[in-house]
Amino acid sequence: MRITPAEIKSLPFWLRWFFNKQQKKYGQMLQPALVWSRKPSLFVLFASMWARLSHKSSALPADLRALIQVYVAKLTWCHFCVDLNSLTLISESGGEEKLHELDDWQNSSKLSEAEKAALAWTKAMSGEGCQIDDQLHSTLKQHFSEQQIMELTALISFQNMSARFNAALDLPSQGLCEMPVKK
Repeated sequence: MRITPAEIKSLPFWLRWFFNKQQKKYGQMLQPALVWSRKPSLFVLFASMWARLSHKSSALPADLRALIQVYVAKLTWCHFCVDLNSLTLISESGGEEKLHELDDWQNSSKLSEAEKAALAWTKAMSGEGCQIDDQLHSTLKQHFSEQQIMELTALISFQNMSARFNAALDLPSQGLCEMPVKK
């Protein structure tokens, strides 16, 4: 870790409440949230954006959101994000199957064409330069409404920001989703 996380006792009471809930949910406080909490006003913005993107009223299915987040995490080398989002994907999809399909998603028979279109959009947005061509957008429109495309794009952008923040600061996996080695 390149930056020391905030100490819980130094945080405002309302942030301590948040971390108590996090402790109950995950069995530990998440290091990236503690790092963001060094500046509580930034943490509030970060957490608010995440809350809106992950809300049950999202136009995107929860398992698709989790799949996209794991893929962004893999593309940006964020070990913490792979860990946390893999846990979410397994929970939302009911198993590990989709997680194992990500390394060769273009050729997967287990992912839907809509999921593949979303993953292609994710890959195009997550590289060094955001190169989106009309054909890719047209393919995406075959599977998603404008509202869904907007939310997908916002989610990918948010996850890129989060993953790059964590990767740059070398925030490690916290063992939330220990996976057996695939044979």
